[in-house]
Amino acid sequence: MTMSKRPETLGAWKASGVGAPRGVKDELRENLVARLREGGELFPGIHGYGDTVIPQVVNAVLSRHNFILLGLRGQAKTRLIRMLTALLDEWTPYVAGSEIRDHPLAPVSAYARQQLAGMGDDTPIAWLHREERYVEKLATPDVTIADMIGDIDPIRAAKRGASISDELNIHYGLLPRANRGIFAINELPDLAGKIQVGLFNIMQEGDVQIKGFPVRLPLDLLLVFTANPEDYTARGKIITPLKDRIGSEIRTHYPATVELGMEITSNEAWTTRSNAARVTVPKYIREVVEAIAFLARDDKRVDKRSGVSQRMPITVMENVVSNAERRALANAEADAVPRISDIYAALPSITGKIELEYEGELKGGEAVARDLIRMAVGRVYSSYFEGINVAMTVKYFERGGAVRFDASTGAAAMIEQLIMVDGLMEKTRALGLGASESDAMCASAGEFVLEGLYAHRRISRSEELGFHGPEQRRRPEPEPEPEDEPRPQRRRQFN
Repeated sequence: MTMSKRPETLGAWKASGVGAPRGVKDELRENLVARLREGGELFPGIHGYGDTVIPQVVNAVLSRHNFILLGLRGQAKTRLIRMLTALLDEWTPYVAGSEIRDHPLAPVSAYARQQLAGMGDDTPIAWLHREERYVEKLATPDVTIADMIGDIDPIRAAKRGASISDELNIHYGLLPRANRGIFAINELPDLAGKIQVGLFNIMQEGDVQIKGFPVRLPLDLLLVFTANPEDYTARGKIITPLKDRIGSEIRTHYPATVELGMEITSNEAWTTRSNAARVTVPKYIREVVEAIAFLARDDKRVDKRSGVSQRMPITVMENVVSNAERRALANAEADAVPRISDIYAALPSITGKIELEYEGELKGGEAVARDLIRMAVGRVYSSYFEGINVAMTVKYFERGGAVRFDASTGAAAMIEQLIMVDGLMEKTRALGLGASESDAMCASAGEFVLEGLYAHRRISRSEELGFHGPEQRRRPEPEPEPEDEPRPQRRRQFN
């Protein structure tokens, strides 16, 4: 039914056939039951929670519970609760002009009761879309009762010539305006104790006091909260009566595997670019980016209580692709293939996403981030080159060989250096490269092998010399070769 055909008065709506009014929790439950019978994905785009968080959320909704999601930052808590609106009816009627969107058959406010008493079936009704039935508030210590519940409007009282205690003089806050919908509070423990008492009264008694005047507000709401586990369990952060009336406490978590993290990052990161070079992100680059987040979460220099958001690999990947784009455009190349050097160029996306412990602060955020990249490269390198002999390449550097390039070096110029390294480019076949790969892809693969050897301390690297032998201090002058023993020509076909 289109909006133009929806009834505009209470009488017309009744004539179209309506059932008894139902609460928002019953509405969510019944629609969820129907979705479960139909099958399919309940929360599309939420990955890694299929066997853990989502079943618990489903149980909470089926139980008609108010619930809280406990987890560190970047665990899709807010995104998950926003998707609950998909379980609401697409359209629902309310008394037109009502600030708290009273149900025409179950009015709560004085305004709606007066309208229905005076106009009966001619009472105008309006329609509310499911997306308009979600209200979200970030809890901060400065939030007041007026913000959450409401306040007396003296100007309205003066204009009406009514007593200031008249309910019609109330300017309603966020909570009443979320009536017949979902009200979400992020970071619940940051809410002042007296505001938590107000929430408790609404949940338990359906009333509240505004400026000393008791007001009956039997609101119809699903209350959903989020919090950091450290804050939530700290003494004095949340009043016990409110905590006791939260029906379900659900723990969220970071991806359990690198593969799952890569899937999330691939879905969320903006890597499909237009009007620029053709972007191709090798699998090993995706693995290194994701491994950085996993290593950071276990690193003793990083604050565990703060966590490492899943947003970090997403923003790092976007910066990595942008740096590869910038290089391709500067060198007039058709292909933009990220390299490990592009990950180092994305340091601002790492340092801004991690909170350091004292030891990490002493070393510095950028130094810690560089260590994490090196360890991530070493881990991913080992997964590809375990058991593969790279002695020929290492000996090239031990004999005094060196290659030097940076993140701005074009693919062709970089290849000319890489093919001079004994046995290097042949080893890129372990990364799945074929004979017809682009220069940009081959350059990225060759650099990854060198970065892997550096991560395992088989070779060294410095800003002055680039990649060089472990004991090499400065680049030696090349010795002239005997004329009767010319240096053999290197073949560019390395695969």
